Amino acid sequence: MPTIQSLTEKLNNGDNASFKELYGNDSAVLKSMANRYVKYMNEYKDTFGSDEVTLFSSPGRTEVGGNHTDHQLGRVLAGAVNLDNIAVASANGTNIVKINSVGFKPFEVDLSDLSITEFAVTPGNLVKAIAKGIKDLGLQIGGFNAVIHGSVPEGSGLSSSASFEVLIGAIFSHLFNNGKLDPVDNAKIGQKAEHACKKFCGLMDQTACAVGGFITIDFADAANPIVKALDFDFAKTGYSLVITNTGGSHGGLDAEYNSLPGEMKSVAKELGQEVLRPLSLNDVVKGAPAIRSKVGDRALLRSIHFQRDNARVVEQVAALEENRFQDFLGMVIESGFSSYMYNQNIYVLKEPEYQPVALGLGLSDVVLKGKGAWRVHGGGFAGTIQAFVPNDILDEYISTLESVFGEGNCHKLFIRSKGSVKVEL
Repeated sequence: MPTIQSLTEKLNNGDNASFKELYGNDSAVLKSMANRYVKYMNEYKDTFGSDEVTLFSSPGRTEVGGNHTDHQLGRVLAGAVNLDNIAVASANGTNIVKINSVGFKPFEVDLSDLSITEFAVTPGNLVKAIAKGIKDLGLQIGGFNAVIHGSVPEGSGLSSSASFEVLIGAIFSHLFNNGKLDPVDNAKIGQKAEHACKKFCGLMDQTACAVGGFITIDFADAANPIVKALDFDFAKTGYSLVITNTGGSHGGLDAEYNSLPGEMKSVAKELGQEVLRPLSLNDVVKGAPAIRSKVGDRALLRSIHFQRDNARVVEQVAALEENRFQDFLGMVIESGFSSYMYNQNIYVLKEPEYQPVALGLGLSDVVLKGKGAWRVHGGGFAGTIQAFVPNDILDEYISTLESVFGEGNCHKLFIRSKGSVKVEL
């Protein structure tokens, strides 16, 4: 195992191939990331007294296509981003996992007892459930020490929790199993860990974080979703991906979020199915006259959104695979308008005077018209929007959005090719 001194020398202020894969080619960013790793390697040494460590990085993720399609067993398109969680770790020869996560209270997990008795999504419970999942695959687990630092903002829609989960999986994989854990299996273990804590998430977040790059997932078979990685180099497009936090809290919006799958399923039920996936757009349109009074107009509109956005993911994947990036951007805009017009998850009806997501989209339209793409990001109603911005107007876009939503609320990202990995220097 390499020493902190040798790793520090290999970092070379970030001027190395591994860092450029993870963080891009901006020399200032690379140097900042190198300083970050050095800082937490030194913190590891001060905390645990060891000089031999392994480095890990696990990205956040962004939803790119398929807005509110997964809960109807649809398709999604997602990407791993350069904002990440990193870990400095080494095996400690015991059965105890000791983690100092920067900004949070240090915790320990005894791997001799992997039962969860208090069903809450806590770091300790997630580590237990992930260890159990790895053990159930016939792989080894063991105690380790780690310092973890996250740059994936909580509440940004970039899935900081999924990034943490597959980071833990990667640590177990490389410290005790020579990296044998398959990335998709790592994702499934992360999902099951949340389920074990009684949080019933889908698989998109963990898979994007574990696999890296652009991925598409087809959930038609819920037990065995089909995951496909796309061969597309986003760094060569001349665009930056910008996520903007428009403000607002997701708290108190449970009824709004629950109405989305609920209303879609109500249409499916009237048409003889549990979810919309087995149906076609024609089925929904033909059934509308008979069921409109039963399910309501909004439920039908949301079902139209599902059918169109679900089909659009296939077209987006084809555009990326065929290097038709401008066509892909056009479909991002189409998806955004579908979320606005049909899915109606842009603002809360009972608060028409408060529309931060809509305002962010409107400003994006003003700045980017004909030059990029923009859409709601994630669940909607509050929170974040996504934009693909040409690099030559990136500063104008960010300054315009941040003049309204506050400095630091725009995050310039790119789709990175690597998922949750051991950092090889």
